[in-house]
Amino acid sequence: MAVDLNGISVFLAVAEARSFRAAADHLGVTRPAVSQTIRRLEDRLGVALVQRTTRSVSLTEAGERLYQRVAPAIAEVSLALDATADRDAAPSGLLRLAVSSIAERFIAGPLLASFAEAHPAVQIDVNVTDEEFDIVAEGYDAGVRLGEVIEQDMIAVPVSGEQRQTVVAAPSYLSRYGRPTHPSELVRHRCIGWRPAPHSAPYRWEFSENGREFDVAVNPEITTNDMWLMVRTACAGAGITFGMEETFRPYLESGQLVPLLEEYCPPFAGFYLYFPSRRNLAPKLRALIDHVRRHR
Repeated sequence: MAVDLNGISVFLAVAEARSFRAAADHLGVTRPAVSQTIRRLEDRLGVALVQRTTRSVSLTEAGERLYQRVAPAIAEVSLALDATADRDAAPSGLLRLAVSSIAERFIAGPLLASFAEAHPAVQIDVNVTDEEFDIVAEGYDAGVRLGEVIEQDMIAVPVSGEQRQTVVAAPSYLSRYGRPTHPSELVRHRCIGWRPAPHSAPYRWEFSENGREFDVAVNPEITTNDMWLMVRTACAGAGITFGMEETFRPYLESGQLVPLLEEYCPPFAGFYLYFPSRRNLAPKLRALIDHVRRHR
């Protein structure tokens, strides 16, 4: 069956807008033209794709399946066409990024420094934050977070490989208070906790045992939203703390901190650069995406 790219494009516009009128406005055509195109596509496939009432538009089960499979493919084609059309456009302007404080590989320096050197006309504004918000509504071009917490409607590009959280303490703490042998024992230890915002509860430490995930609600003696304060107080022997292994790596290698409970801390998907759509990407954001891929 020959591919009806025009019909597919119109179908995607209706599926995303859930409105024939909005799809028509987006495509710059009339509403009857959208309706006729959808009807021809349905007749050709022999199945209903869209359910229409006087008040709403929704996808049928077949329509939803088609959308889930076709939308990513069309996005890739759109990205390729955009890249071809804008190959001579120099990236420029303000690039606003919201980056998780634990995205160490991204904010450590080399990646951003090499990008800035390669694209001097781009001004980079990085907001390091652990608050959850809509990056589009807040005016950001993209964000960097752990893959597991990125919304499903976002496009995500890997920034790092697999990551791992780990429990650490200074040798001086362990010599005074001993070493826990199971995560459940952490509630009896002096702990240094993290919270993303002043009015949120301290982060629950997450573990896995025999394929079963569980968490431990430690009772921190010290709680902060600054991971570097967490690291420094742990190095000073104030207690046990928990965070990204990548953050602790220099202190583990120097012996200032010691890893604990490693068998309960499996790896998981790492950090991703995420953004709302591949369609009509600004050259500055496309340049960053390409740079991240090369840097990896």
